[in-house]
Amino acid sequence: MSLDTLAAAAEHTLEVKHSRFLARAAPVDSADAAQAWIRTVSVADATHNCWAWRVGGDYRSSDDGEPAGTAGRPILAAIDGQGYDRIAVVVTRWYGGIKLGAGGLVRAYGGAAAECLRVAPREPLVDYAEVIVRAGFEDLGCVHQAIDAHQAVKQDETYGADGVRVVLRLPATEVEALQVLLRDASRDRVRVDVAG
Repeated sequence: MSLDTLAAAAEHTLEVKHSRFLARAAPVDSADAAQAWIRTVSVADATHNCWAWRVGGDYRSSDDGEPAGTAGRPILAAIDGQGYDRIAVVVTRWYGGIKLGAGGLVRAYGGAAAECLRVAPREPLVDYAEVIVRAGFEDLGCVHQAIDAHQAVKQDETYGADGVRVVLRLPATEVEALQVLLRDASRDRVRVDVAG
């Protein structure tokens, strides 16, 4: 299954038995970025600011004073259930005077997060690779054509006495096709090595 992230921040409001829930979600690229964003959007005078985030295999969640397992885990389940990665979600609750019970809290927190993510603009996550292309001057034309054909972005280009060294960033799924194209177009004179 391919994963998505958010194309932009999103929010959704839900009211359950006079309690107001505000779910907010944003794309993040690291655990530190997730925690920093959570701190900036948490509302100091709210009853609870419950949250969850996932960045690859790393994830965290917090019930922020709600009964254990009734807020953070349902928010994380909404993230995972909708195929998201590299995002953080905060659901802020203002207590309305009527207790919801454990099941009601799970439904409210999970439901607010899930609806926020359902209507949010999605963006597919793409794994990128960096490659180093070494080519003689006679093969420079085929290198530049291959850059466009494989969604590559030139990071660096260095000229030497015997040719050019180009560092490219491209979708990891395109690396093998780029290697084959340049090998065939240059009669195996161009070298393509994955950096790192």
